[in-house]
Amino acid sequence: MQNVLRRIFAASLLGLAGLIAAGHGALAQVPRPWQLGMQEAGSPVATGIQSLHTLVLWIITIITIFVAGLLLYVVFRYSRKRNPVASQTSHNTLIEVVWTLVPVLILVVIAIPSFRLVYFEDRTRDADITVKVTGHQWYWEYDYGDAAKVDFNSRVVAAEDLKPGQLRLLDVDNQLVVPAGKNIRILTTSADVIHSFFIPSLGVQRYAIPGRTIETWVRVDKPGVYYGECNQICGTNHSQMPIAINAVSPSEFQAWLAEAKTKFAEAQPVPFTPAAAPVAVAQLAR
Repeated sequence: MQNVLRRIFAASLLGLAGLIAAGHGALAQVPRPWQLGMQEAGSPVATGIQSLHTLVLWIITIITIFVAGLLLYVVFRYSRKRNPVASQTSHNTLIEVVWTLVPVLILVVIAIPSFRLVYFEDRTRDADITVKVTGHQWYWEYDYGDAAKVDFNSRVVAAEDLKPGQLRLLDVDNQLVVPAGKNIRILTTSADVIHSFFIPSLGVQRYAIPGRTIETWVRVDKPGVYYGECNQICGTNHSQMPIAINAVSPSEFQAWLAEAKTKFAEAQPVPFTPAAAPVAVAQLAR
């Protein structure tokens, strides 16, 4: 029995090592089994978010250890057995100054990089291209603007249509293609209800709200496919709104753009279906 257990354990370790080695190139794009930390950062914004997270994590860890140690010391040092006569001291100027000043300094240490990151991730002044992202129930629409004249829809690949290597509930029929190393301005809005455009490894999250256009940006550090999804509950098919961003070299992007102008120019508009009727009625009722 022990030999069998040893073999199972060894096989499990080898399998896990194989999965890690095989998926090493995709660690920046998708979550992996038993992952404890964030996905590997694929953009400057994501790098800044993870750096701030690490800073705050160290601060709260030190505070937790200090408070726990202080509590244990007080319980031990001032127990009834060791301190039968309680102290009558009611004020200590030094301690009151310290426990007021130290939290203020901690908040300042957190606030400075936090505000810097908020303004950094808000928008870019020097955008190479602009993509308008529109949320629908339940798919995404990507519009590259009048200059490119490329506008298409992106829908989840159904489980029965998945090809080998594709990811369930993450892969789509038409990926959002962007050039790596370029500043991409993203404008989010919605055609029906509130959605959320969220790509964890790129540090992108913006709500898509009907009647509003909200700006953010991204610069993908290296080519690859980066996955995300709508993380705002938007209806029964909320889980069917994945996002796949394919970052390619600038030359490959120009080639794709030329091909996309022809490919999506021939695409037919989505026909009206009874499933969309409640949304249409709700819009008319406004």
